Amino acid sequence: MKQRFIRLMVALACVLSVSQLQAQAPKWMEKARQAVFSVITYDAEGHIKGTGNAFFVSEEGVALSDYALFRGAFRAVAINTQGVQMPVECILGANELFDVIKFKVQIPKKITPLVLAAQKPAVGSTVYLLPYSTQKSRTFTQGTLQAEDKAQGEYGYFTLALPLKEKMVSCPLMTAEGQVFGLAQRASGPDTATTSYAMDARFAMDLKITPFALMDVALQGVGIRKALPDTEEQALVSLYMASTQLAPERYLEMLDAFVAQYPNSAEGYLRRAGQRMVTATDEEAMKRAEEDMDKALSVGTRQEEVRYERAKLLYNYLISGGKAYKDWSYEKALGELQQAISINPLPLYRQLEGDLQFALKHYAEALVAYEAVNASPMASPTSFFNAAKTKELMEAPAAEVVALMDSCVARFTAPYTAEAAPFLLERAQARMRAKQARGAVVDYDAYFQAVNGQVNDVFYSYRADAALQSRQYQRALDDYAKAIELNPKELTYRAELAVANIRIDRNEEAIRLLQEAIALDEKYAEAHRLMGLAYVQMKKKAEARSCFEKAIALGDPNAEALIEKHCK
Repeated sequence: MKQRFIRLMVALACVLSVSQLQAQAPKWMEKARQAVFSVITYDAEGHIKGTGNAFFVSEEGVALSDYALFRGAFRAVAINTQGVQMPVECILGANELFDVIKFKVQIPKKITPLVLAAQKPAVGSTVYLLPYSTQKSRTFTQGTLQAEDKAQGEYGYFTLALPLKEKMVSCPLMTAEGQVFGLAQRASGPDTATTSYAMDARFAMDLKITPFALMDVALQGVGIRKALPDTEEQALVSLYMASTQLAPERYLEMLDAFVAQYPNSAEGYLRRAGQRMVTATDEEAMKRAEEDMDKALSVGTRQEEVRYERAKLLYNYLISGGKAYKDWSYEKALGELQQAISINPLPLYRQLEGDLQFALKHYAEALVAYEAVNASPMASPTSFFNAAKTKELMEAPAAEVVALMDSCVARFTAPYTAEAAPFLLERAQARMRAKQARGAVVDYDAYFQAVNGQVNDVFYSYRADAALQSRQYQRALDDYAKAIELNPKELTYRAELAVANIRIDRNEEAIRLLQEAIALDEKYAEAHRLMGLAYVQMKKKAEARSCFEKAIALGDPNAEALIEKHCK
C-alpha cells in the first residue's frame, strides 16, 4: 500500500512538472514547432544513410540543417510533425567547415516558417531550443547564451548553457521573441552535459549557389541536385560548365530546372533541345526536342538569334550522323539560317551558311559565304581553312589554295603551339600539291615542333616525300627509315626508301630493302618492279627483265612498258 502511494505521488509530480513547463512556454512556441521537421537521407543504392533535424525558413520550403547529415546523400525526405513525407528538391548552398546546409523541400502548399532574428540575442539572455517531435507534450529546452565568438566576419558562433542530446542537432535556437538565431551543433569536449554550441542561422541562410558550384568541394559531396544561381546570366554559366562535367541524365535534370525557373528564356529550350537530340533513343525524345525548338521560337525576343541556333542544332545533329526524323535536313537548316541572315547578316551566321552549303556540296555558294567571313573582323584560321578546302574541291589552281592557307597560318605567331599544328599540316600538303616541296618541309618541321615531336610513322613518310622532292636526300632517307622503325609491317615505307636510294644511285641498298619487303609479302608487285629499276641502273638487263616479269605476273600495270624501254 505504501509503495503504491509513492508511485502515485511520483507520477503526479511528473505531470505537474510538465504542466508547469508548458505553462511557462512562450506563446509563440506551439506555432513555431510546426516549422521543425525530421530528415531522412539515402545513399546512392537507396539505403538509409542517416536521420536528423531541420527547420523551414521560408514559405516556399527553404530549410536549414547540418551538412554532415547530407554528405554522401543522393536523396532525402522531410517528415513534418503530422508525419507527412515531402522530398528534398535541391540543395541551395553548403558549408562543410561550419556544418550547415540550405535546401528546398517540395511542399504541397505554403507553410509557416520560422522568422530569422533581426538581431542576435545578448549574452546572458534566455534562449530556447525547439526540437522536432510528433508529441505535443514535448515543447522546448531552455538555456542561457553564455558567449558569442565571431565566425566568417559578422556572423556569430554561440556557446550555450544548455544540455544537448545527439537527436537535437540542427534544431533551431530561438530568442525570447520567438525568432530563430542559430542551429544547434554537435557538441565536443568534457562539458557536453551542460554546454552546447550553435552556428548563426543568418550564415546558413546567406549560403548561395554560384556559377562555379560544380567546383565546390562541399557541394560535390552531396549527390542531390543543386539549385541554379539566382540570376539567369549566372544560371547560364552554370549550364555551360555542367554540360561537360555532369552525366547526360543529370545535365538534363539541370536543364529541366532551368526551364522551370526561367520559362521565358529561349536559351533554356534550345539547350535542352540540343541535349535531347544528342541522347535521343526514340522518336518521342526527338519530338520533345522539336517542341523545345518551337517553344524557343515562340518566347525568343530576338528571332534571328533563335533561327540561327535552330539551324545550328539541325546542322550538328545531321553532321554527326543523326537518324532521319520528319523533314530535318540540311535544306531545312539552311532555310532557318537564311531567315536569320535576312534580319541581320552577321559573319557568325555566314560561317554556318558556308558549312551548310559545303555539306550540300554547293561549293560555289559555300565559298561566297566563307569569303564574306574572311572579309570581316570574325576572320579566323578556321574560316580561311574552310575557304581553302572549298577551293580545293572546286579544283581551283593549287596556288590559290596555298594562298588561303597562308592567310590561315598567318593568324598564328611563331613559335607555333599545338593549336596551329593541324593547319601547318594542311598547308604542308597543299604546298606539296602545288609542287612547293621545300615550303612543305618547312611546314612539316614547324608541325613537329608544335606537337613536341609526338608524331607517328605517317608523318615521317610525308616529310620524307617532301624532302625527296626538294632534293634533301639525307633527310628523306632518315625519315623513311624512322617510318619503318615505327611501323615495320608497312611495306610501302621500304618501297619509298628504296626509291630514295635509287635516286642517289645506292642501288644495292635499294635491292636489299626490296628483298626485305618481298620476304614479308612475296606477292608485293611494286617491290619486284622497283628492284627491276635498280638492276637497270646497274646495267643488269637480265636481272631487271626477270624482276619486271614477276611484277607483270603479279598484276603490276606499269612493268610491261619498262621491259620495252629498258630490256630490249
